[in-house]
Amino acid sequence: MLLGVIADDFTGASDIANTLSKGIPNQGGLRTAQFMGIPDTPAPTDVEAGVVALKSRSIPAAEAVEQSLTALDWLRAQGCRQIVFKYCSTFDSTPDGNIGPVGEALAHALDAKGVIACPAFPTMGRTIHQGHLFVHDRLLNQSGMEKHPLTPMTDPDLRRWLGRQCQDPVGLVAASLVRQGRDVVRQAFAGAAQRGETLVIADAATDEDLLVLAQAAADAPLLTGGSGIALGLPANFIARGEADGAGVAFDGVAGPEAILAGSCSGATRGQIDLHASNHPVLRIDVDAVMTGRLQAEEVVRFLFDNSGQAPLAYSSSPPEVVAAMQDQYGREAVSDRLDTLFADVAVAMRRKGVRRLIVAGGETSSAVAQALELGALAIGPEIDPGVPILTDMDNTIALALKSGNFGAPDFFAKALQRMERP
Repeated sequence: MLLGVIADDFTGASDIANTLSKGIPNQGGLRTAQFMGIPDTPAPTDVEAGVVALKSRSIPAAEAVEQSLTALDWLRAQGCRQIVFKYCSTFDSTPDGNIGPVGEALAHALDAKGVIACPAFPTMGRTIHQGHLFVHDRLLNQSGMEKHPLTPMTDPDLRRWLGRQCQDPVGLVAASLVRQGRDVVRQAFAGAAQRGETLVIADAATDEDLLVLAQAAADAPLLTGGSGIALGLPANFIARGEADGAGVAFDGVAGPEAILAGSCSGATRGQIDLHASNHPVLRIDVDAVMTGRLQAEEVVRFLFDNSGQAPLAYSSSPPEVVAAMQDQYGREAVSDRLDTLFADVAVAMRRKGVRRLIVAGGETSSAVAQALELGALAIGPEIDPGVPILTDMDNTIALALKSGNFGAPDFFAKALQRMERP
């Protein structure tokens, strides 16, 4: 294995696995596998990039550090020469969050300074200017992310945000340097290392900026950021003759289908509304779940009875409804109970023969993927930017794990169709 990725949630893992598998047009990517949790066996020998998906985004920093260092040990044992710590392109965190602590811990373990920190994903409108994160034309704290139920982002200044989490100084490589090319950028990161700056925010507004950053970091032991930072990494290995850029064929998976949505993002709620106009949907009443009046069996029955019609079960609600439920029952209690429900539903549907499964929401996807215990997953074609088709190694089930804000309005129906026919 050439490249190893430690992702802090399962949808983000799929996102960066997709980026590594695609690579740059006309150059190809790396043969990539996604692992649901830290494996206890070696990776398949033909895997060039391995993505370890953790469910660590919202857990205490000490736990996230421990899990990430264990994942690092496994990836290094597979021969990885470069590591990427992947977090969300909207930097989902809090002042007490773990992006900074995990980034620093990995850097210290790899004896690295001047490490890129760049969550930019221009294709999805996430750009960085003077260290400030934008979502399209809005600063992060004006984009709706300030209302996130678990990780409200109230400050777009990533240096200041990371500074609250890190022990070491946080640096910045501004756009004026990035636009001067890889050699200037490499020198800028070397200068940051000499100043003792472990994590260094890098401005990026275009894919070209991300390619410059990747070229500058061709020999870096560690990078951190969103999936965009991996855009140019396969080309580095291909240029050195260490990878051939060959892709992995996908033949399609036919059979029963189901859609589970736990994300409360505006994009997912819009996708649910459109899907409901033509397909059967079941709204999961959070109050009924919390009081035990709604069990997994009822959700499974609905999905199974509507097989063949792209049935969807969702708990997604507007922010004010989510806040009311959290105030009544507690934020962690609501999250844990819904994650358990969706995981139980997915396992039951798998036993009943479901072969195409879509899950919307990072926390929901993590719970479902862990419960299914599928082992290594191959990366198939991209459905929408950042969301690939995943299949188990025996091609018995196809998954799409979608971050809340990702996907076109018709994502659900389109994803099921593309799973069946490449």
